[in-house]
Amino acid sequence: MRIRATVAAVTGALALSAFAVPAAQATGSDSHNPVDTLKALHAATSGKSAFTGSTPADTGTPYALDAKFGNVKINGGKPIVAGTSGKVTAPVTFTVTHGAGVDVTADDTELDLIIYRGAFDDPTNILVGDDWPTCTNTSATVASCKGTIDILPGEELYNADATTFKALGYVIDWNDVDPYTDDDIDWTKVGYAEGDALATTKLQRLSKLTVNAAPEPVKKGKTITVTGSLTRANWDTAKYTGYSGVYAQLQFRKKNSTTYSTVKSVKTTSTGGLKTTVKASVDGYYRWSFVGTTSSPAVKAAGDFIDVK
Repeated sequence: MRIRATVAAVTGALALSAFAVPAAQATGSDSHNPVDTLKALHAATSGKSAFTGSTPADTGTPYALDAKFGNVKINGGKPIVAGTSGKVTAPVTFTVTHGAGVDVTADDTELDLIIYRGAFDDPTNILVGDDWPTCTNTSATVASCKGTIDILPGEELYNADATTFKALGYVIDWNDVDPYTDDDIDWTKVGYAEGDALATTKLQRLSKLTVNAAPEPVKKGKTITVTGSLTRANWDTAKYTGYSGVYAQLQFRKKNSTTYSTVKSVKTTSTGGLKTTVKASVDGYYRWSFVGTTSSPAVKAAGDFIDVK
């Protein structure tokens, strides 16, 4: 299990790897800061300005590890949808192609894949898995890996996070160097590889939709009023709030049918409310259907039955 931290606790693109420090390692020594180690690695190998001042100095620089990420898939290619509480777990799969002398399954090798949004050198939010990915060597030079991205919406998300996140992967071969106890690391013994923008995934705010058709029963030819409410997760307040200014379709299916047809489209009010009227004709079910937006997924209300006399 990893220690979770707030984004404000670290800065810089690979400072995001600070989120990947196992609890046992993070608390094992006060003499070494793994955040600084990863910053130093990134500075030495990529030269990104975000890590100025965190260079390995006269202790050498890590060598370029022969490892490359590929075939990255997050949540099966589908958006990650989160409500306001609980935990959302999205599966992650990828491969690592490496030199014959590299073993990504070794105990002294650190490997992870995370997602972030914002600029590479100054990410706005970073999301990781609770556990390290597991890898299996499928050949002498290819490893197949799987892991998760675990999200606590009530603690880690804001409404602005309903957008595209990019995947970043890294591999560190410590080669028996102990970064958690060694004060003076010989960086020339450490191998490092990183891949950015390996894939993208969208985060969406969970949508909910209700419906009520009345009166019931109703005489044939009389007016039916159909109301409802479209709400979605508000990650800023940890509540569900009305989704205003978007359209939902009123749909109807006859009592013995399995197919809904669209009757009309209605725009939600400032509080997410929906309301319209129709003429009663035959027994059947009314529902609201929302096709979704880039920030919120599609949702359909359960049908509400109307008995027409």
